Amino acid sequence: MAKITLSNLRHSYMPNPSGPGDYALKEINLDWRDGGAYALLGPSGCGKSTLLNIISGLLVPSEGRILFDDKDVTDLPPNQRNIAQVFQFPVIYDTMTVRDNLAFPLRNRGVDEARIAARVSEIARMLEVENMLDIKASHLSPDNKQKISMGRGLVRDDVNVVMFDEPLTVIDPHLKWKLRSKLKELHQRVKATMIYVTHDQTEALTFADQVVVMQDGEVVQIGTPVELFERPQHTFVGHFIGSPGMNVLPVQERAGGAMFQGEQIVLEGETIGEGGLTQVGIRPEFVSLAETGLPARVQKVSDVGRHAVVEAMVGDTAVKAIVEGAVPEQGAAVHLAFRPDQTRLYRDGWISTEARA
Repeated sequence: MAKITLSNLRHSYMPNPSGPGDYALKEINLDWRDGGAYALLGPSGCGKSTLLNIISGLLVPSEGRILFDDKDVTDLPPNQRNIAQVFQFPVIYDTMTVRDNLAFPLRNRGVDEARIAARVSEIARMLEVENMLDIKASHLSPDNKQKISMGRGLVRDDVNVVMFDEPLTVIDPHLKWKLRSKLKELHQRVKATMIYVTHDQTEALTFADQVVVMQDGEVVQIGTPVELFERPQHTFVGHFIGSPGMNVLPVQERAGGAMFQGEQIVLEGETIGEGGLTQVGIRPEFVSLAETGLPARVQKVSDVGRHAVVEAMVGDTAVKAIVEGAVPEQGAAVHLAFRPDQTRLYRDGWISTEARA
């Protein structure tokens, strides 16, 4: 296992990039500790796969360095980086048994057969596939094939990092939770450095200790799942994390506060900076129906089981609130209250309030 450091990393697929728009990855500086569980999260085209390919050695960055345990590996080919990778589609040999599939990465490196047998048995026990060891891989279900693909990535104990590139994409939804739980359990047991690439917030937040949220080739926030939810540093993070995402509302800044649709909004603390596009961000979980507050009219009610998502119009702007218990009917006049300590000003997308102590 290894600590991974990305230093001043940039990458362009153009031979002579002339500006920021020519870069698929803008400047990235990251330190990932040895044995940590990390996720790269963002929409398609944000640079996740480019970054993964640079770490694995399939791409050489246009600028910057990659270090494993402070050793510069930027110019080393993939086979000299000791990396295991699990892809969207299971990479296994259908004509081999499960046992031989798990053993293959070790046999390919000339490991002693006794050691191979012990390691295969250990991984099979972790994956709960001991009863499948002598079955041909072609007879396995898709989720079990992906389990074996994960096992091939974990069977070597000399890897610096195990990387998962959207490994649950082809798995049936009802099986995804089971495999996510198994992967989290495996990380806790083997303590390998793991990087999980996905556009699915549920996968990222349930697997990783630290999530790296990317947009347009940039890292917009790094944090724990709780930090990303409770205090998004950028409106994109607020939109992308949560279901539904954060309300982002246009406001005018007034004497350290904010005005929304002619009403004063109480913020979590003092504002920082000046000028730019100002917006207020508040998650639907912290918007409530109240006796007084912002006058609104209910436009839509979505019952999602444990609670309802009420969408109400304040003037010409929609605001979502998560409501438990009785909900108003469509068209009803209501008042909305924002929880002050969760109401933040954003300036040009970036958080611009200081939390009160």
